Amino acid sequence: MGGGFGGKETRSVFASCAVAVAAHKLNAPVRLSLTRDVDMGSTGGRHAFLIKYKAAALPLSATGGTPKLAALDVKLYSNGGACLDLSGPVLDRAILHVDNCYKWPSLRAWGIVCRTAQPPHTAFRGFGGPQGMIATEAIVEHLASALGVSAHAIRDANMYKPNELTHFGQPLPEGEWRVPRAWADLQQRVDVAAARADADAFNKTNKWRKRGVAIVPTKYGINFTAKFMNQGGALVHLYTDGTVLVTHGGTEMGQGLHTKVAQVAAKAFGLPLSKVHIAETATDKVANTQPTAASMSTDLYGMATLDACRQILARLEPIRKKMPDAPLAAVANAAFFARIDLSAHGFYAVDTKRCGYDWDAAPPPLPDGTPDNAARGNPFNYFTQGVGFAEVEVDVLTGDHEVRRVDLLVDVGSAINPAIDIGQIEGAFTQGMGWVTTEELIWGDGHHKWVQPAGRLHTQVKSERAEMGFKTRGGRCSMRLRARGVQKIRNPLCR
Repeated sequence: MGGGFGGKETRSVFASCAVAVAAHKLNAPVRLSLTRDVDMGSTGGRHAFLIKYKAAALPLSATGGTPKLAALDVKLYSNGGACLDLSGPVLDRAILHVDNCYKWPSLRAWGIVCRTAQPPHTAFRGFGGPQGMIATEAIVEHLASALGVSAHAIRDANMYKPNELTHFGQPLPEGEWRVPRAWADLQQRVDVAAARADADAFNKTNKWRKRGVAIVPTKYGINFTAKFMNQGGALVHLYTDGTVLVTHGGTEMGQGLHTKVAQVAAKAFGLPLSKVHIAETATDKVANTQPTAASMSTDLYGMATLDACRQILARLEPIRKKMPDAPLAAVANAAFFARIDLSAHGFYAVDTKRCGYDWDAAPPPLPDGTPDNAARGNPFNYFTQGVGFAEVEVDVLTGDHEVRRVDLLVDVGSAINPAIDIGQIEGAFTQGMGWVTTEELIWGDGHHKWVQPAGRLHTQVKSERAEMGFKTRGGRCSMRLRARGVQKIRNPLCR
């Protein structure tokens, strides 16, 4: 596939439909390969958002000097392009993440998809979540300036506490909400106060180059927001030589899904990883598959594979009792001659109580008159959680910048493959850094009338795009996973 990040989830349709018509008409194979400028100019990209808001905090005199958030009324306008594509669910996720990690006692969020003269914008890594969260962080910075306090103080004083409800009514149970702990841990590890003091000292002695430091928390909900999509299947074959073949409904695009699914099967059967093989995704093996998206694929297909493995292991149990010390190959061979089925189809669906948010349901009122959004259901099974620290140096004359230091602490629960997880997180950070520092798409519109016709993307080719170089990505990067914070959640691979 050559990588995904969401852009291939739906925007392959216009090309595949064109070649399907040609192939049917000619009764011959047809191939279409888009040039890069046509690809960039026609397939859309991450949604641009315009955020309008009214935000309030309590007077410092009423809170003993602690900055406390009071209310947020925010409208999110999304540039959907010429047709809807996935703009609806992208906006849903932006609304569901507009709180980031902060408790707003009163919060109202509106979402509007705007139709524009651009190609349909579509899924891209984060799927609306980053736009919602970055809006919140901008609001926090604005409030800090208005109050005359540091944004760090607002973040520190208003983070969700265990068992509190989000603005959409989902609880953050004590055993699962770990951002405050990660926040304290990373602050201590990097010594944020000392880093900020060093930056202030540097800024006093340098007129044209300035340094800044920031530490920001994050949570990201895991699930497809469309309830029916939270399901997956897998087909597992155990052969008489003790090897295993797995076919599942997810696609491998470099993210390590096949490796993790193979690890699940190897762990379940007690085999070395070399004994497990993954067949490429095919709908004649596992039908009715879902898009490999929403950070759900390991959950869906790992659990479906585990279900299939457990079915086979249950059938092998009588043989295993007779041959307690025999290797799996011998047990499988004996089961074959005993006419025991060594193949199984596994299936997994997220618990209905932990997925599916009914936007159309009218929530009943709480005693204070506000809507009880919890009655609409829980949109997410759980949240990935983390904290990031960065130190940046900027040339105030040219805008050139250098990322001097990055420290990331991410809670991944019980990691199946920490090496893959670290690679994914490092890649995500780099991609996000590019989004907020070097990406500037220029379209033909009222502000760029020299780009003709209206709606044409000017920054289509490499020569017209800013790209991060080694200098921009220089400095120090530290990455750490917290994989021990799930004591109350049983690892399904451990029997």
